[in-house]
Formats: sequence, structure tokens, C-alpha cells
Amino acid sequence: MNTLTDTANIPKESESLWGKAWYKFRRDRTGMISLAVVIFFMLIALGVWAGLWGQDWSSVEGTMWSGPSAEHWLGTNIIGQDIFERAIYSTKTAFEVGMVVAILSTLLGSVLGALSGYFTNSWVDELILWIMGVLDSIPFYLFVAAIAYALQGYPYSMHIAMIATFWTTTARLVRGEVIKLKNFEFVEAARAIGLPKGKIIFRHIMPNTFHILLVQATIVFVGAIKSEVILSFLGLGVVDGVSWGLMIAESTQEVQAGHYSNFLTASTFLFVLVMAFNMFSDSLQDALDPKKVSA
Repeated sequence: MNTLTDTANIPKESESLWGKAWYKFRRDRTGMISLAVVIFFMLIALGVWAGLWGQDWSSVEGTMWSGPSAEHWLGTNIIGQDIFERAIYSTKTAFEVGMVVAILSTLLGSVLGALSGYFTNSWVDELILWIMGVLDSIPFYLFVAAIAYALQGYPYSMHIAMIATFWTTTARLVRGEVIKLKNFEFVEAARAIGLPKGKIIFRHIMPNTFHILLVQATIVFVGAIKSEVILSFLGLGVVDGVSWGLMIAESTQEVQAGHYSNFLTASTFLFVLVMAFNMFSDSLQDALDPKKVSA
């Protein structure tokens, strides 16, 4: 694809960096399809939050391992619960965990990364880098499982565990960008007129890292969903509810008995959402690449 030709064809009203990025993203068929799938899953989750569907996920109304029917579209599990209702409710669980972890870990990583990048070679930078080095040296799932186990019984233990591990990558990316941005003329001008360092960092520098944070948040979102499934499968995740990880965990006995609906349903929902979000993230990263959208 000819980048110069694409840039020349961009309407004048879209000549800003964000306008060019949106124009490029709209022309990416894979990105638009993946966005549509993500929005579809989001609408399912919003419907569960609003109480429109998925509310009977814990009801035991059917018989054990009944097949698909008009009453139970995907059959029932070992105790007669509707598999489709549980998969729908699990979509809400996935989005809830993904959004909380993505937002909070990105926020934490952006703040610490900006401080580290602005105060390079100071004790602030060395302390933040040391903390990131320590956290990164511990195997990810082992660390998450240890925190989740230590906080077992607390409803947000899994969220805290993932936030404590996901912020480091965001911080490293933001630190590198801030080191570059702090030498630009607009930052030098802000220093020259005597603006406080905090205002320079958070009002003038950090807004220029938003394209990095947006892409990183989508990556963290996917990582949080996959981590939640693994932790729930191990019994360290969702407690008061249901998730695809719990469905896969309870299906281990069902698969041995020749009943695959529970396993296939949870796996399919997880696979489609993760693949769609991965493709959306790739397209978004490509669209927001300054080298490709700058005039």
C-alpha cells in the first residue's frame, strides 16, 4: 500500500494526526471487522449488566447433560444449568475484568513511566526501574497466582494481582517516549516560562503519549481476560459468579463422559473475543503509528 498516496487522499478536515489515523483505520477491513466483533461482545456484556439476559446462569432448571433444545440452546451442564446463559454471563465477567485491569494498570504505568522518563538518572528513575526489574524477574503466572492466593477471599484479589504485574510494560513504553518528548521545543518553552514540573509532565507531555496508552490498553485487556481464565481454571479467579475459565474447569469431568458442549462453548467465546481484540489491537497500532499517518 502506498502511504504517500493514502495521505494525499485524506480529506482536509481529517489532516490532524487523529484524523489521519481514523481515516487509515476505516480503510482497514480486518480492523473494522474485528472492531464490529468486539462491539458485539460488548453489547452482550452491557445487556447482562442491564439485566436483559444472562440472569439465569445459576438456575438449575434442566436435567443433567441435556442436549440442545428450544429451552436450552446449547444444552445443560452436569447439574442442569443452562450453558448458553452461563457463557453469556461470562462475557460480562471478561469485560469487567479486562476493563478494570486495563484502565488501572495503564493509568499506573503511565504515571510512573512519565515520572521515570522525566527525572532520568535521578533517584526517582532508579527506584521505579528497580521495582519494574524486580517484578519482571518473577515468572508472570507464578507471581499473579501467589498474589491471588495470598488475597484469597477478597473479591478483587485477582484484579490487584494483574494490575501489579501488567503496569510495568506500559511504564517502560511511556518512559522511553517521555525521554524523547522532554527535549522538544514545547517542553523547553514550558520550562522557560516557569511552569511547575508536575504541570509540564501531566498537562504537556503525557497527552502526547495517549496513542501509546490506547494501544497498550487493548493489549492489556486481552492479557487480563486470558489471565482471568487461567486463574479461574486453577480456582484462584472468579468467586461469586461464573467465567469461561470456570466453565472449562467444570467441563473436565464432562469431557471424560463424552459431553463437550460446555467446553466448546466457553472455548469458542474466549477464542473469538481474544482473536478479534488481537486483530483490533494490531490494526489500531498500525493506524496510530506516527511514521505512517504523519504527512
